[in-house]
Amino acid sequence: MLELKNIYWSTPDGRSVIRDVSLTIPDSGMTVITGPNGGGKTTLAKIIAGIETPQEGRIIFQGEDITGLDVTERARKGISYAFQQPVRFKGITIRSLLEIAYGGKLDESALCALLSKVGLCAKDYEDREVNASLSGGEIKRVEIASVLARRAKLTVFDEPEAGIDLWSFEGLIEAFQEIKKNPDRAEIIISHQERILSVADRIIVIENGCVKSEGSRDEVLPTIISSSHCPACPKPVVKGVSHAEHN
Repeated sequence: MLELKNIYWSTPDGRSVIRDVSLTIPDSGMTVITGPNGGGKTTLAKIIAGIETPQEGRIIFQGEDITGLDVTERARKGISYAFQQPVRFKGITIRSLLEIAYGGKLDESALCALLSKVGLCAKDYEDREVNASLSGGEIKRVEIASVLARRAKLTVFDEPEAGIDLWSFEGLIEAFQEIKKNPDRAEIIISHQERILSVADRIIVIENGCVKSEGSRDEVLPTIISSSHCPACPKPVVKGVSHAEHN
């Protein structure tokens, strides 16, 4: 279980971004954090991962106060963070990256199983470098495969839908649902995509740095989906999110 207690964070110039946020994330299932643009969602994700440190409040993970731990120390505790724009590693192959995430050697069948879960063929990808030769969709799939390999207790995804094609997006949904099946793993996803919200177990709405609402998907989703539709597609949009970002 992850607990955030009275978290406050401001920019160096004193602008408040996160204001007295208290949350509890269960040990399993998918929690989606959403809300209007600029509301503090990504900052909150970075605070959970240890990339940013709150000026006030405490973070408790599995009963331990981890407020003062950095991102590397939190990773050792079982918290994984997937960047909105995945990091590329020149000179490191996909196989090597997945073995680093796994913490040991992967035989061909295990490697193939991991990559197939994100729609990639091991034969075509295992020896490719994690560099600029991969498209945005490919690098996102590789990152998700590394998350699956790592088997972290808690994984935080920051807007995983950013910059990927529709096929890759559907693959992401399948990967998220794969994680959901494990009772010992939890995931937090920062997103305003209705498709992701629709498969969440819990939804938390962050607005102006505060928790506006939280609860089960069935309780919260109807309150945040606008009745207006994006002119470019038939899907409703999340209130406070521009059409450009929705697409």
